[in-house]
Amino acid sequence: MAENVLKVAPRDGRGKGLARKMRVAGRIPGVVYGRGKDSEPVSLDPRLLERAIQKSEAGVNTLFDLDVEGASDGERVVLVKELQREPASGRLLHADLYEVDLTATVEVEVPINLEGTPKGVSLEGGIMDFALRALRVECLPRAIPDELALDVTGLSIGDSLHVSDISLPEGVSLRDDEEISVVSVVAPRVEEEPTAEAAEGEEPAEGEAAAAPAEADADKAEGGEAKEGD
Repeated sequence: MAENVLKVAPRDGRGKGLARKMRVAGRIPGVVYGRGKDSEPVSLDPRLLERAIQKSEAGVNTLFDLDVEGASDGERVVLVKELQREPASGRLLHADLYEVDLTATVEVEVPINLEGTPKGVSLEGGIMDFALRALRVECLPRAIPDELALDVTGLSIGDSLHVSDISLPEGVSLRDDEEISVVSVVAPRVEEEPTAEAAEGEEPAEGEAAAAPAEADADKAEGGEAKEGD
């Protein structure tokens, strides 16, 4: 049995109007699918689902024993396949639940956890670029790892670690390209100073601007002499 139980109720009907009514009542629509069965519309309490995911070390890869109100189908285990959220508030709007076969492999994304601080950051002043934060793997449902650790302490500026550098637990196979960069340390960006040619190009402009008033004064002086002569 899974460590968590997810209680759902059968859902009759579809549409935005029904979904709004459900949310007012503190529930959201969901669907259960997989294992060669037709999709099964359900409703559930989003607060209980969020709480269970946050409490579990496996996060969204938590296995749930599915408890359907009024049903007696025996053991049913599901994974949260997708959660739809309201963009502004982040509140749950819909949940897709995938019913797994515990004897068949599944493909999931597992978060990557970086361990340590690169010496290229702490000693050399570099910047760490964490490019890939989760890895696609395939394994039996009970073998899904909570996270994949990657030690970055030895990285200097210019160094990188790739998918191939991550050690996978026994029974877990890789689904991503091994050559994808996971993390690297880069030199801090330095602003370029003006070149000598650019500086020289600015000086004549300043000289021309300064010469303009002098030429104007000379014209005035010449004009003044002419008037006195008249």
